[in-house]
Amino acid sequence: MNGEGNSRPRRVAVLSRSFSAHPVLRAELCALYPDVTFNESGRTLGGQELLEFVAGHDAIIVALEKLDAQTLAEMKDVRIIGKYGVGLDNVDLRAAARLNIKVGWTGGVNRRSVAELAIAQMIALLHRAQEAASETRSGVWRQLKGRELRGRTVGILGCGHVGKEVARLLRVFECRVLAHDIRDFPEFYAAQSVTPVSLDELLERSEVLTIHLPHTKATHLMLDAKALARLPAGAVIVNFARGGILGEEALLANLKSGHIGGAALDVFDSEPPANKELLLHPCVLATPHIGGSAEEAVLAMGRAAIAGLAQASDPLDHIPEWAA
Repeated sequence: MNGEGNSRPRRVAVLSRSFSAHPVLRAELCALYPDVTFNESGRTLGGQELLEFVAGHDAIIVALEKLDAQTLAEMKDVRIIGKYGVGLDNVDLRAAARLNIKVGWTGGVNRRSVAELAIAQMIALLHRAQEAASETRSGVWRQLKGRELRGRTVGILGCGHVGKEVARLLRVFECRVLAHDIRDFPEFYAAQSVTPVSLDELLERSEVLTIHLPHTKATHLMLDAKALARLPAGAVIVNFARGGILGEEALLANLKSGHIGGAALDVFDSEPPANKELLLHPCVLATPHIGGSAEEAVLAMGRAAIAGLAQASDPLDHIPEWAA
């Protein structure tokens, strides 16, 4: 059925656990597509289990489930994918195009949720709230000395939808905001008082570094030991993008040495994360990939995924020019 075109789906399989558990999204989807199968397992499906779940369905809604070329080729019935969430790095878009599987996706629908939590974690790290909370729970009553976000130099690595929203929110804190992106946004930079810089300058000047990049071959381990060494002593790092961009072992080494003052991590190389030593470090604020999970964002992402079933297009349309 992969080559039958982009007519209205008959049967829809929802792989996403959070979409499947959301009563409003379930009702809205079923009102449009009465024959829907939801993932009630509470697990992220993969491999043969995923293939068996989607069999007989001509459309699916996917969150972070990995749809590589082999998986797509083995999904014999699927011809439309609606993406729940903003990243498309888990879907092999070129393979989907070869198989004539259409993709419906809207970028940036959860940007406010991610940006708000990124700002909150910057403040928590600078004020050493994670360390203080850990000590308090253990019976130690000590007032740690922190730093204000106001007036800090904040570097935004990746100035797409989320990066731009972070820049907007930072204005109230009177921060010096730097940005590095392979694309140029001169009008936005001018309007928001953002200074575009090279990657080297971003690293050398950022007291707070916040990451908002897709994980690609080009960005894999972009922040390795050599890059982290360029950050100012005591800098804090916030990663609400994807695992694989920030080297976890290099980060742990820099936390142990004190060169990095703290890290807020919402994404990891593997999820759930395997590096327990990193998770348990007193200067690490770890969360389970919840950046885009505010109720408002969940509704926006879910409705975009539903709309994507009817508006799906050539997957190559969703590959940015810089990655083409």
